[in-house]
Amino acid sequence: MRLTDLHQRFADLNALPVHRDRVVRAWLQGRPLDACRRQLAEHFLPLSVRDGLPQLAAELDRLARVHTEHPAADGSARLLVALADGQMVESVLLPRDGVCVSTQVGCAVACRFCMTGKSGLLRQLSSTEIVAQVVLARRHRPVKKVVFMGMGEPAHNLANVLEAIDLLGTDGGIGHKNLVFSTVGDPRVFEQLPLQRVKPALALSLHTTKAELREHLLPKAPKITPRELIELGEHYARQIGYPIQYQWTLLKGINDGQDELDEILRLFKGKYAVLNLIPFNSLEGDDYQRPDGARIVEIVRYLHSRGVLTKVRNSAGQDVDGGCGQLRARTVEVVDVSRLGRASRAVQGQA
Repeated sequence: MRLTDLHQRFADLNALPVHRDRVVRAWLQGRPLDACRRQLAEHFLPLSVRDGLPQLAAELDRLARVHTEHPAADGSARLLVALADGQMVESVLLPRDGVCVSTQVGCAVACRFCMTGKSGLLRQLSSTEIVAQVVLARRHRPVKKVVFMGMGEPAHNLANVLEAIDLLGTDGGIGHKNLVFSTVGDPRVFEQLPLQRVKPALALSLHTTKAELREHLLPKAPKITPRELIELGEHYARQIGYPIQYQWTLLKGINDGQDELDEILRLFKGKYAVLNLIPFNSLEGDDYQRPDGARIVEIVRYLHSRGVLTKVRNSAGQDVDGGCGQLRARTVEVVDVSRLGRASRAVQGQA
């Protein structure tokens, strides 16, 4: 179900736009769809709409439901979210009233340090499935910020993601700067975002200043050099009036050397930018390691003292072994093993 399908459902119930908008706003806030019944008399819903709400509410609830919840010591909580067709994605309730949502089941970019990328792309999420993750989050706690940094590459599902952003930035009541679109740098992003009614903040996956290394780490990302990516980001930042967030997953011995730091200083000079260093979650695989804590502090101090606003963004929920894609991967593995066991027992029964 896309948002256009949802609007058609209201039309079929003979709802006027004002009635549809009131019900949608109630859903977006995580409240019952009939919450607007308690409005003043002139705002009551028509009987045809009220009669159709239970079935509509059930359909919306099936879009995304919490399969398992994994609270962490840092105040976050990772949610394994089951979709109506049985597929699963991950959302993260972040400290300070934020939520991180997924935009695809799997991902086609195949970043070498990402568990999600190892599964490949299975399917796109609809705009309502994306928004439904925010609704789930709001049923747990207040949400004032939404980051599109979960499973998937938002640029590869651009129409649905932009539709979700527009709804969240209008009826959803999320400030435009608090909607953060994360991408590896698909050129379509820089063409489409400036044209939108809701212009989100932008987070660009940089990870290195070296073109060849970036192609190796992000093998299926668009062939944009780090310099070109930063120039595209700078243009958008100046258009919307708030800085670009550049994401840099810190990999020990790979992209934490002095040569990288000096090139960061050169490329970021005069740019409207924030550098988010994300120490690799070493639980995600054996090929890479995170730098030592002392080295991370040294990197931050070096860059920050030389004019590059630098922050450390630890992956939420590391103490629950919940790096992006891990919860889903473990659950799928358990399901596959269970099915294999049943098949084995069936074969034995036939022998």
